[in-house]
Amino acid sequence: MKSPLLSLPGAVPAEGVDEGVAAHYGDLFREQRTLADGTGLVDLSHRGVITVTGDDRLAWLHLLLTQHVSDLPAGQATEALILSAHGHIEHALYLVDDGTTVWAHVEPGTREELIAYLESMKFFYRVEVADRTEEFAVVHLPAGSIAPVPGGVAVLETPYGRDVFLPRADLETYAAQNGPAIGLLAYEAFRVENHRPRLGFETDHRTIPHELGWIGTAVHLQKGCYRGQETVARVQNLGKPPRRLVFLHLDGSDVHLPPHGAPVRLASDGVEGRKLGFVTTSVRHHELGPIALALVKRNVPVDADLIVDSTAAAQETVVEP
Repeated sequence: MKSPLLSLPGAVPAEGVDEGVAAHYGDLFREQRTLADGTGLVDLSHRGVITVTGDDRLAWLHLLLTQHVSDLPAGQATEALILSAHGHIEHALYLVDDGTTVWAHVEPGTREELIAYLESMKFFYRVEVADRTEEFAVVHLPAGSIAPVPGGVAVLETPYGRDVFLPRADLETYAAQNGPAIGLLAYEAFRVENHRPRLGFETDHRTIPHELGWIGTAVHLQKGCYRGQETVARVQNLGKPPRRLVFLHLDGSDVHLPPHGAPVRLASDGVEGRKLGFVTTSVRHHELGPIALALVKRNVPVDADLIVDSTAAAQETVVEP
């Protein structure tokens, strides 16, 4: 769905999976500084919104998700994954229970497959799953924001700000009253700075949670059985993940940012060296300059100088080898 905020002055549409909202409104670094100051809002109305109601909603979701949610207090936000039988990440959910309903937002383009899976697992549980994307839009208020939240709406309170499940019909008015609107590129810059993985960007068909640092934040190691738990427990107790997430400071003299999938190599091996990983997300940060997240092989030395294509890259450890 195309956001009404794309009609605002200076709006430049995002592309790919983020199509439908603005990438920026004409001044990327100003928008980043605005977010850093705790003002403005980010239009995330392209994300899917799913609700689960019914007396068994938390107990049922507890059986399916990687997170411990059977006793989730009302109003407490959390994130969770759904894994394949082999422990590979299939879905990421950001959710909160308001006392009667679990509200979750998910990556664009994933809600239909997710809902189909949830419907197939209902069995005799007293739960109802609904796609609420046409009714509700997600907006992000940065940490420190004093923008009012309408009464009666679900809110995800996180260390990085608040994700508000706003009635879609109110989006344009709410943005006018609590703006300025901030584009997705500014939001992504802070996501990369904070080493936060994103489904479909930092993940591929074989990613397991340990590789991205999702253990603890999205995966609870002491909860009961769920699909893929065997892989999680085996890697946690007996081994190491084959890859690890790293944070890269890129040489600022290069005009172009490396695209998703750009190969990462040892600087000492040069551009013809063996590929040791790939860039997952690259952004321009108003203070740090060009930065990126990348997945590299676990045995890449943590102090090694790297190159992305031909661009020099200094790494910081996100996931320990």
